[in-house]
Amino acid sequence: TVQSYVHEDRDRERFSERVEQAFGTAVRRIGQRALLVALVMLFAFGAVGVILWIGGHDVLAGRLSAGELSAFVFYAVLVAGAVGAVSEVIGDLQRAAGATERLMELLATEPAIRAPANPQALPDPPRGEVRFERVTFHYPSRRDAAALSDFSLAVSRGEKVALVGPSGAGKSTVFQLLLRYYDPDAGAITLDGVELRKTDPKSARRRIALVPQDPVIFAASVAENVRYGRPEASDAEVLAACKAAYATEFIERLPEGMNSFLGERGVRLSGGQRQRLSIARALLADRAVLLLDEATSSLDAESESYVQRALEHLMRGRTTLIVAHRLATVKNADRIVVMDHGRVIAAGTHSELVREQGLYARLAALQFLGEISPAAVE
Repeated sequence: TVQSYVHEDRDRERFSERVEQAFGTAVRRIGQRALLVALVMLFAFGAVGVILWIGGHDVLAGRLSAGELSAFVFYAVLVAGAVGAVSEVIGDLQRAAGATERLMELLATEPAIRAPANPQALPDPPRGEVRFERVTFHYPSRRDAAALSDFSLAVSRGEKVALVGPSGAGKSTVFQLLLRYYDPDAGAITLDGVELRKTDPKSARRRIALVPQDPVIFAASVAENVRYGRPEASDAEVLAACKAAYATEFIERLPEGMNSFLGERGVRLSGGQRQRLSIARALLADRAVLLLDEATSSLDAESESYVQRALEHLMRGRTTLIVAHRLATVKNADRIVVMDHGRVIAAGTHSELVREQGLYARLAALQFLGEISPAAVE
């Protein structure tokens, strides 16, 4: 980005300005600290000088022996040195106090989403039934616009439902509410018949696996990244998940295989490879509900074919919610829900929605050129 917009000189100047500012601040801090140390040492050793002056007169007058004066001066020098050392530590203590204050503020911050005093347990074994009942939600930073408005959706156990619609329709908001990153302003969301507000958020999230568009890969090994889905999993289970996600094909080419370090955000992997590791993580977690958020939108054709096969394996037997702009990835869903402005405006199979000649048909006509005639959507 820097090179393509020819910003090298400008960014270099800005960086130099920031460095000069930091350098100036450091020089001022060192000067203030040096002044403090000098003043402390001046007072401390000035006091020793006064002691020598008064003590010398006492020795000459016979009120004090030379040995007693020497011992007193020796102890005074020790005290002066200790006081000087304290002045050195004061600056460190002040910096530590500032950092500690900020840390304590962070630790004292209460999470917006908390478990109720007496959380209701979710039924066991998990069924994976999801229901939104007339949900309305506004993001805290955008209170003037509803992300979801009177939104209702019921997903049965094992059903594969796709959410489609233009950007800003509220598709990803559905996922964020289901994971209980936020609570709705009105309406209710239930998982396996239990309202999310009434159960522990951690219990609900343990039943949901998310495969995002841009998967998070930690600065760790392949095995550690996959095992993030279930930390107690054995090496054999981790390997089986990687095989099911078609990830062993590239893992075997890495220098140390499963123990290969992937770097910050998985810089040693391509987008499709990171996505397959994310799918392996979800497979290992083995959750009842699966959320796929644009899982193949940024992949090339070859990577998408691998990821699509892995997703088919992952979706088998699970309740699946899919957010997608590319309609080719959702044609085979059990049900397609069309959203616009936070509402459900249509629902049905691919062929049913195309025949209705609504928003979905127009989107399909744009994406499936040659497969759907323009007359079908007029």
